[in-house]
Amino acid sequence: MAMAAAEAQPRHEKVRKFEEFVDRRLKPDLAKAIAQRDEVFKQQKTFLDLKRNIENLERNGVTSMRSMINLGSEVYMQAEVPDTRHIFVDIGLGFHVEFTWQEALQFISVREARLARQIDEYTHIIADIKAQIKLVCEGIRELLQLPAEKDLSPRNTW
Repeated sequence: MAMAAAEAQPRHEKVRKFEEFVDRRLKPDLAKAIAQRDEVFKQQKTFLDLKRNIENLERNGVTSMRSMINLGSEVYMQAEVPDTRHIFVDIGLGFHVEFTWQEALQFISVREARLARQIDEYTHIIADIKAQIKLVCEGIRELLQLPAEKDLSPRNTW
């Protein structure tokens, strides 16, 4: 009996260390990678909206317009744009570049491709972290000598 308790102690210590590794390292890394991917999704949506707006301006031949601009804290001001053929695009790091519609569309297509690559990279990172978590959980299961989880694949019901 004392022999079994002596063997169980190091096993429980290993299980605790694995659980601590999952909770303190892998789960925060997973949350961070998901948040970073979500941020890239937001940027992708912003550029998609800009592209759609530019295409609408081109299609409708709009060369000037009036708009309501949010100054912050839901305070709006009426603005007049005398020439819409040139727009300023945020290219990152707080810099804005004046583009024609066609130049902006070219820049957006390049940026969208880069954002798509970033999303793929974050998706692979997320999948790797999830695989590591599953691997550690499987190791814990084996240390505790628990039966393997049943496969939850769909069954034929006819």
